[in-house]
Amino acid sequence: MKKGQILEGYIERVDFPNKGFAVVEDEEKKVIVKNTVPEQKVRFAVNKIRKGQAEGRLLEILEHSPEECQPACPHFGVCGGCTYQNLPYEKQVEMKEAQIHAMMDAAVDGDYIWEGVKESPVREAYRNKMEFSFGDEYKDGPLALGMHKRGSFHDIVNVTECKIVDEDFRRIIKAVLEFATDTGLPYYHRMRHTGFFRHLLVRKAVRTGEILIDLVTTSEAQLDEARLVEKLTGLSYDGKLAGILHTTNNSLADVVKDEGTKILYGQDYFYEELLGLKFKITPFSFFQTNSLGAEVLYETARSYIGETKDKVIFDLYSGTGTIAQILAPVAKKVVGVEIVEEAVEAAKENAALNGLDNCTFWAGDVLKVIDDLGEVPDLIVLDPPRDGVHPKALEKIIDFGVERMVYIACKPTSLARDLELLQGRGYQVERIGCVDLFPSTYHIETVVLLSKGEVDSKKIRVEFSLEDMDMSEFQDGATYPQIKEYVLEHTGLKVSNLYISQIKRKCGIGVGKNYNLPKSEDSRQPQCPQEKEKAIREAFKYFGMI
Repeated sequence: MKKGQILEGYIERVDFPNKGFAVVEDEEKKVIVKNTVPEQKVRFAVNKIRKGQAEGRLLEILEHSPEECQPACPHFGVCGGCTYQNLPYEKQVEMKEAQIHAMMDAAVDGDYIWEGVKESPVREAYRNKMEFSFGDEYKDGPLALGMHKRGSFHDIVNVTECKIVDEDFRRIIKAVLEFATDTGLPYYHRMRHTGFFRHLLVRKAVRTGEILIDLVTTSEAQLDEARLVEKLTGLSYDGKLAGILHTTNNSLADVVKDEGTKILYGQDYFYEELLGLKFKITPFSFFQTNSLGAEVLYETARSYIGETKDKVIFDLYSGTGTIAQILAPVAKKVVGVEIVEEAVEAAKENAALNGLDNCTFWAGDVLKVIDDLGEVPDLIVLDPPRDGVHPKALEKIIDFGVERMVYIACKPTSLARDLELLQGRGYQVERIGCVDLFPSTYHIETVVLLSKGEVDSKKIRVEFSLEDMDMSEFQDGATYPQIKEYVLEHTGLKVSNLYISQIKRKCGIGVGKNYNLPKSEDSRQPQCPQEKEKAIREAFKYFGMI
């Protein structure tokens, strides 16, 4: 198999995130082909070979899967926003559940309760926020405003019929594209770093119907503000226009960055309602993009948290304080930490708006702020960004030693990585469930309950030294926790159940038939480092196992 080669294959399965595995005749290795679904026959070009794993770019679907359906959106397949509109929603959920369940099985040491996937209450027009980009439909082509073309950094697809937003979004994008085209001003070119129009940010509340529009440009030209306002206020909306903004962004990064925002009409915020509470949302503050799905997510998290009476709860990566305020009425105190100052100010206003006086919010990076909170939590809720928790921050969080922790993850691969450290420091995974906030895409939210030191539902902490113990009763073999404790005490190293089971197999020690085995031949598992293998072997000798 060579780079550039055109091949045909049958999609055997799809792993998270969006990785189809194509079986090719006369080839031993399977090829990863994105944007495919199981049971398709596809043609693809091999565009990458790394560490023996080949990846291909989809060229054509030769035979459709019997599970496929007709996509509702005319942009599907060209636009890069959705991946699974060609599958019935029930099949989308079924595939996501299989993917995340397999990933969590590989990441979790021991047994846990798997609760499956809770479906989104709405499957179309569910997004309350969209960031559209300006560009051209093709090189030197007409001005476009929409989403990036699938697999392209440059080309933009006009998405005037997008189905994951409602009609108000579609009205706005058409009007702004007409306005921008009429000005004759160029879009911002990502490579040359010149031009004017960059992004269009639209947010709309589901419950209140309030709409916020923000046009993002460089400072290279003068925006005809009056004409833009006239264009947008002249539209007929199903909702209510709350504000029109103009944000300046001269940064080189292709992201919406606030370097100064001016209110052209109305206000720079709107209100949304969740679970009986009201939230003020500003242009750049984090708020779940599926409002009705967020209610399901937060109800799930609240059920995982359990008893909160007279307890202090840390809500880390708190955004506009949604989780904090949902928990505040049934807790002694909730402390939220969020790096976006604008979101923290909104969280404080929201708490006052909802009459909650037992919430405090800190602005700053969790890694730096957590030492200054002046509180010791009883429970911790983590809802980090896509990259998960910084390892140093996670160490500080673990050091609080709380009995229960709830981790809400929008990227399960980051969650799987963080679970290894959490389990290595004594936390056990009790329950895992998912909530599908993103129909038609491969994204999903995962909620995990972790606990520490549970014995008959009563929490105890025991400190002891192995040197003072009579180990004769364990000479036929020690438990995994005993081996971990011995290694930590004598070498300072933390080892996981996975590493211990790997070395047990190397030494010919019996391990459960399927314990910590990979779920498939293509699964990758971390291998025990040499220094940890040596430490584990020393523990085996100490306990008389080898």
